[in-house]
Amino acid sequence: MKKTLLALLVAAPLGAVATDALATTYNTLSGSAPIVIGHRGASGYLPEHTLEAYSLAIAQGANYIEPDLVMTRDGVLIARHEPLLARVDLNADGTIKLVNGAPVINRTDTSTNVWQLDKYADRLTVKTVDGQKVAGWFAEDFTAAEIRADIRTQERLRDLRTANNAYNDQYVIPTLQEVIDLAKAKSIETGRTIGIYPETKHPTYFKNFTDANGLPRMEDVLVQTLHANYGNDANAPVYIQSFEVSNLQYINSQTDIRIAQLLNGSGRPYDFVVSGDGRTYAQLAELDAEGLAFIREYADGIGANTNLIIPLVAGELGTPTSLIDDAHSLELEVHAWTFRAENIFLPNEFDSSSNPAAFGDMKGQIRVFLELGLDGFFTDHPDLGVAAVASIPEPETWAMLLAGLGLIGAAARRRKN
Repeated sequence: MKKTLLALLVAAPLGAVATDALATTYNTLSGSAPIVIGHRGASGYLPEHTLEAYSLAIAQGANYIEPDLVMTRDGVLIARHEPLLARVDLNADGTIKLVNGAPVINRTDTSTNVWQLDKYADRLTVKTVDGQKVAGWFAEDFTAAEIRADIRTQERLRDLRTANNAYNDQYVIPTLQEVIDLAKAKSIETGRTIGIYPETKHPTYFKNFTDANGLPRMEDVLVQTLHANYGNDANAPVYIQSFEVSNLQYINSQTDIRIAQLLNGSGRPYDFVVSGDGRTYAQLAELDAEGLAFIREYADGIGANTNLIIPLVAGELGTPTSLIDDAHSLELEVHAWTFRAENIFLPNEFDSSSNPAAFGDMKGQIRVFLELGLDGFFTDHPDLGVAAVASIPEPETWAMLLAGLGLIGAAARRRKN
């Protein structure tokens, strides 16, 4: 675990700081600073998966922006958290719930105004996604042109992030190419490389859709787009992620671009459910042939639910697991998800009050994970994530300070990227 030089100075006599302590770097796999990933952009401040939210994340210092990807009727990849552009609630018997003849909108999983557009009322439907019956308006029932024409984004957590509702009905749904164009333009503008971290959403579901409609599969469109923009390069500022396994194995056969296997805190990959593979996410997180070693065959890292790294016990952070060390032993990076600043999402000890929407100490929560050697993390509030990383002193900064005070001599140091 990384030790700060401040702690060493307090503990040691004047001039007694060891040279090897001065060479300490971040306790990440590479020794570089952990990356901050704008989760759906700066989605704590603006409606998610919009160019505006991605731009804000970059302005706040995010190293990567994350577009979740779904597909339109004509095979275009767009940035949405789910195939559903708007979701409605169901009755116990699976029928659409109605009040005064109108469908009841789900208030935590509706991210566009499509439900308010009378011209698309007939596209409300019930489907089964990953074995679960859901209802609403689905991206694959619209062409990219229709989505661009008059469907606009809305705040998904509309009853929690109420201030974000002021931006409803203003922003378009971007395509993958538009997200890439933004990242490239901002890289030039800021002078720092901005990466993208796309996720293939519900790949088994969309494989069935593309097969039925004679379209290229989602993974092929994604890889072709990435290669056209970044080349087939393992050093490209890109990670491809998924909660399923077989599609990542397929992607691994098509590209050298880095891959991250997402691991949920419970359950198992849906393609495992379909194939009859009984392994759970928890088993994939184990250090054996059926877990991390298996993932290492096709991926470069894991995107782990925070509970797999530090479980919650009675609402507070418990004892850390060995997941980060185990993954690092196999040269796998570990990125954690998702850090959100509101009290409702924080472990109890980081709450600021009983108000679920008020900000607590997310920075403090993240620091606990960074001390374990976390390589990166997803956050809805990139500014606070960047501040958490910055609050861990850089070794070379402290070394120069101490040298200026005459406390130390020259020391070999690995530089932070």
